[in-house]
Amino acid sequence: MENEEVVSKNFIEQIIEKDIEEGHCQEIHTRFPPEPNGYLHIGHAKAILLNYGLAQKYNGKFNLRFDDTNPTKEKTEFVEAIENDIAWLGADWEGRLFFASDYFQEMYEGAVKLIKKGKAYVSDLTAEQIREYRGTLTEPGKEDPYAKRSIEENLQLFEDMKNGKFADGEKVLRARIDMASSNINMRDPVIYRVAHMTHHRTGDKWCIYPMYDYAHPIEDAIEGITHSICTLEFEDHRPLYDWVLIELGYKKDASGTPKQIEFAKLYLTNVVTGKRYIKRLVEEGIVDGWDDPRLVSIAALRRRGFTPESIKLFVDLCGVAKANSSVDYAMLEYCIREDLKLKKSRMMAVLDPVKVVIDNYPEGEVEYLEVANNLENEELGSRTVPFTREIYIDREDFMEEPPKKYFRMFPGNEVRLMNAYFVTCNSFIKDETGKVTEIHCTYDPASRGGNSPDGRKVKGTIQWVSAEYGIKAEIRLYENLIDEEKGVYNEDGSLNLNPNSLTVLKDCVVESNLAGAKAYDSFQFVRQGFFCVDAKDSTEDHLVFNRIVSLKSSFKLPDNK
Repeated sequence: MENEEVVSKNFIEQIIEKDIEEGHCQEIHTRFPPEPNGYLHIGHAKAILLNYGLAQKYNGKFNLRFDDTNPTKEKTEFVEAIENDIAWLGADWEGRLFFASDYFQEMYEGAVKLIKKGKAYVSDLTAEQIREYRGTLTEPGKEDPYAKRSIEENLQLFEDMKNGKFADGEKVLRARIDMASSNINMRDPVIYRVAHMTHHRTGDKWCIYPMYDYAHPIEDAIEGITHSICTLEFEDHRPLYDWVLIELGYKKDASGTPKQIEFAKLYLTNVVTGKRYIKRLVEEGIVDGWDDPRLVSIAALRRRGFTPESIKLFVDLCGVAKANSSVDYAMLEYCIREDLKLKKSRMMAVLDPVKVVIDNYPEGEVEYLEVANNLENEELGSRTVPFTREIYIDREDFMEEPPKKYFRMFPGNEVRLMNAYFVTCNSFIKDETGKVTEIHCTYDPASRGGNSPDGRKVKGTIQWVSAEYGIKAEIRLYENLIDEEKGVYNEDGSLNLNPNSLTVLKDCVVESNLAGAKAYDSFQFVRQGFFCVDAKDSTEDHLVFNRIVSLKSSFKLPDNK
């Protein structure tokens, strides 16, 4: 008997397959419903890829829908940024782009229907009074004194709300459910509010706006969504989701579709994801926008050099669960290393240059040395690198008085210039401050390619760049925006910022093959890490590279991954 492969299904897939089996739906239809009030972050990436992945797995459809029911915070800028992020991640909505505002008329008509059924009423209570009347987790709520209004009076008042006869906060429409419910969300929730604000799409057509808990199930139903996948904090809102759909006739009972399913959010340790905090960081100039590479917005991760493949791997490794948990940021770094290590050329760059003069190398001569692009992936081929009498090496690769086990360049020591020659340091020059400004060496012409014909060994190998042909570049090194030892927040709610989160190196030199590198192009810089051309500040005449991630980490995947 052949062994059959057992494929483990997450709990959402189990629910979907049961719904198909029981005939609740035939074609699976999911959606991602962001509110356009900020940029998406890594947690949203999980929701996007989960919803899109389910549609793909079951040969269904995936919609992008903007939940634009709150005009106070929403902007077209955010709409465009979100579309770009989702497309970049590879989630294709195939032209099915919708807005909650597309359905404002249907939502209004639904509210009128609820009033006519005696299931909604207009209240004059303030937001504070509504909270007082709602009760607590241990005490039932009290009936709203305006709940006794007649259907006719409620219809007229709701019409007057729509026609702008009341000020913001003067009246609300509440669903009539159960003020004694054990679920506070079912204690006559507000479903419409008065808000005299210009909407980014509908302008001043409406001065009443639906609340999310009322609008969302209607949007799902109109679009034919079968499974409304959302995060765990909406679990207690599910009975209200079903109530709206059943009362408005979109489904018969809670077992039907659209069906809300909740999963655990993705939390990363020591990062800032809250839109309120990021907005403040942007406004105070602490970061240079929502796409600052120190943030974990999708736009920021893209600008830093993360790839859609690395984020998909990360989401897959995190899995889909019912319980909230945190994931170490190092796992995200592991995923980008895994994705890039065989795909990218290994180039030479000198971050803190000091000049080396090879005294016995012919002046004016240039050799073009063949260098493998990636020793672990022969398919990437090779390139030629110019070698000249004067080169730059990294300052940390030279020491005047080295400690034991320092195998790089120092007076009298022989080292290998990567892919080039063996050189021996003979002398050096300092300026008046004692800083080394120039190192003088001799080379062994017989060691071309970095190997000696007489078999002698050298322990130190260092990268270099031709002083004549190298290109000046700015390189930005990033650390966590948050001071990890102190945690994310201070006692007063402010952020514990790391003063060393960004280091800008302006006098770096990179090899000539990087001329013409374009935004988002990425490379491995030998011994330094993976780097990406900055999409905002880099130009043809002034290359700027962001370090995506260093080369090594102590992070190891758990055994069960």
